[in-house]
Amino acid sequence: MKAKYSVVSVALVVLALLAGSGLVLAEVVTEHEPWQDQHLQADFQLPTGAVSPEELERIREYGEQLFKARFTREEGAGRPKATQAIIPTKRKRVSEFTFSRTAGLDAAACAGCHNEPKLGGAGDFAANVFVSEGFVNADFDSLDPQFSNERNSNHLFGAGLVELLAREMTTELHQLRQQALQQARRTQQAVKVELRTKGVSYGYLTAEPEGVVDLTALQGIDTDLIIRPFSQKGVFVSLRQFTINAMNQHHGMQAIERFGERWTGEADFDEDGIKNEMNAADISALVAWQASLPPPIQQQPADLKWQQAAARGEQIFHKIQCASCHIPALPLKSLSFTDPGGWDLAGTLRQGEQADAKLSYDFALQTWAKQLKRNEKGEFLIPLFGDLKRHVIADEKVAALGNELLSQRFVERDQFMTSELWGIASTAPYGHRGDQLTLNEIIQAHGGEGRAARDAYLALNDTERSSLIAYLKTLVIE
Repeated sequence: MKAKYSVVSVALVVLALLAGSGLVLAEVVTEHEPWQDQHLQADFQLPTGAVSPEELERIREYGEQLFKARFTREEGAGRPKATQAIIPTKRKRVSEFTFSRTAGLDAAACAGCHNEPKLGGAGDFAANVFVSEGFVNADFDSLDPQFSNERNSNHLFGAGLVELLAREMTTELHQLRQQALQQARRTQQAVKVELRTKGVSYGYLTAEPEGVVDLTALQGIDTDLIIRPFSQKGVFVSLRQFTINAMNQHHGMQAIERFGERWTGEADFDEDGIKNEMNAADISALVAWQASLPPPIQQQPADLKWQQAAARGEQIFHKIQCASCHIPALPLKSLSFTDPGGWDLAGTLRQGEQADAKLSYDFALQTWAKQLKRNEKGEFLIPLFGDLKRHVIADEKVAALGNELLSQRFVERDQFMTSELWGIASTAPYGHRGDQLTLNEIIQAHGGEGRAARDAYLALNDTERSSLIAYLKTLVIE
């Protein structure tokens, strides 16, 4: 019969041996395996206001540790009585599984899905997650497409710049609405205005003299005129909101600012025995790390033939109207990032709610910012190859990207945010499910508003199509 030893008894033997050798062991190993020897919440102090590059690096280091952390039950991993929903929602029954896709968690660490080609990147098909419609209908144990949508993981490089673009564009859209209302009141006539910002049109609104606003002609945006740049459906306003939701959904780690006593009346909403699992400093550090990741670049190929093909491909990219949605660069006035931002709603920390949690840091002080070009106005040109707008991307004949049965946060099933192409050469596979293996396949899958460009691509000869792919292959994550 084999002898059985507990982890503790083995540790005591090891401790004795080490003591005899003159070495000192700080702690006896137990059955607990926290993600680090001492949870940094006890030591980590968040500065307030403007953050120096040195302070930002300290915050980023902590955020990276949290991003890589494989959370255990000792830190609060798991959510036995909480669903994945954005609005804190109790389960009807406790799930018996820790990892169970929709029913439980998806990964022990953020890095489990965001790792291609490196930490903070995209995920392979094997790392796909399954999401509900996003609010309260999330208490189910099924991968059936009637109840969940499959999602491939996007990369996070340049994410802070994406949020800054969305903030400036949202501000400009709200200004256009306000100006239209003022003009309608002054003239006592209806005023129709195009909602155009940074060269992107979100349709029209009509302001009536009595203050009513007709929003029936909006395109690719919610009626509150807030651009939500994150997730493949465009449903998250900020990295902070995305992070809070992901920590609960994928790891069972609840942020106090949404699941704590203020909104739920409980310090242990998921009833796993661990109170106040993620404080404001933890979320701020995770946001800082993601927000300050460098943007992808356009890399000049070393091979001369590739260079020549890519140059032709860039011309073709514009000729067949790919650039009408995948806009090569959008102008940004300021690289100053503030967390929390100005457009978050209840359940995500907002400006003025917790003064000691407000940070601001200037991306212009980051080394990678020197790579950004500027236009004649001095604005930074952000080369994301996107438009921060939702589009119908499927039709009756080309439906590969629009065959879901479940809407997500009231966004139509055939609508998705324009995928930013920066970094696309480093982040295969493609599509919101990650089931398109090559760039050629994902281009051919474009229907709906992308159908004309797709058909034009198919009308090219083999050399022209190859040149276009060669161009896209220069968009890499360094």
